[in-house]
Amino acid sequence: MTQGSKRRPVDGILLLNKPLEFSSNGILQKVRWLYQAQKAGHTGALDPLASGLLPICFGEATKFSQFLLDTDKTYLVSARFGIRTDTSDAAGEVVSTRPVAFNQPQLEQTMQAFRGDILQVPTMFSALKYQGQPLYKYARQGITVPREARPISIFRFELLALRQSSEQNDADFTEADFIVHCSKGTYIRTLIDDLGEALGCGAYVSALHRTQVGPFLAEAMHDLASLEALAEPCHQSRDFSALDQLLLPLDAALHGLEALTLSAEQQRRIAHGQSFGCELPDAEAVRLYSAEQQFLGIGKREQGELKPRRLLSTNKNL
Repeated sequence: MTQGSKRRPVDGILLLNKPLEFSSNGILQKVRWLYQAQKAGHTGALDPLASGLLPICFGEATKFSQFLLDTDKTYLVSARFGIRTDTSDAAGEVVSTRPVAFNQPQLEQTMQAFRGDILQVPTMFSALKYQGQPLYKYARQGITVPREARPISIFRFELLALRQSSEQNDADFTEADFIVHCSKGTYIRTLIDDLGEALGCGAYVSALHRTQVGPFLAEAMHDLASLEALAEPCHQSRDFSALDQLLLPLDAALHGLEALTLSAEQQRRIAHGQSFGCELPDAEAVRLYSAEQQFLGIGKREQGELKPRRLLSTNKNL
């Protein structure tokens, strides 16, 4: 496609297997270019050293990306014990090295304190803001600022394997693989760092791969190489149907919400921002559909009435 060609209005959700070495924004811009899409956004950043499931929302789907940002997620995590870094991952500077003296029963016993509803102090190397600036900007200047512990939930924290480090000749296990299923706002690097401190030896994340985001699983992901292979003939022919067939519908991220079918009059009223009384599911937010089961957007219940929350732009012409 020639430079200056107009980008397309694309709507839908792509489940991308983010490769290593790309930032989430970097791979977003790459995929947006492959699709020649006018608008796109990702739903929960992965560090360049992390790989795995990154849902990308195109067009109207960006209106509902917050539901994926707020949902639970699952990760495969590899950790290295005996070394602590300032970023709690392999990219950081080593701040301490200590001997590893735990065995498998001791590790699994220590892990119990990190399951369920717990409090976690966010890492300085995060995008959370303090006085208008992301924490990582302070961290890069060597500045530590106050952070409040935040409630999170660890639904599953399971040891998958223990390994002897190739750099050690003794019998201590210094590497381990875990599966972590957690709530939004959980920092896996901080979880592993806290575990290492509880064991008295330190630890950092050596590999991280996301396998689930809300209703989406890794089995449905598409890798960058396959997208690039499909995109080349699409760009030449200006026919993007092969790529578009990979997209999930706009409401795919919302299957956890109750669905409500509207009459033609209710659809017209909601499209014009009007509320009305009706029989509502016991939920704050509901998926809205026309009588023909066309997805319209999201409504919210307020004082016994249904009000619009996020609607597709196509409704405004009703």
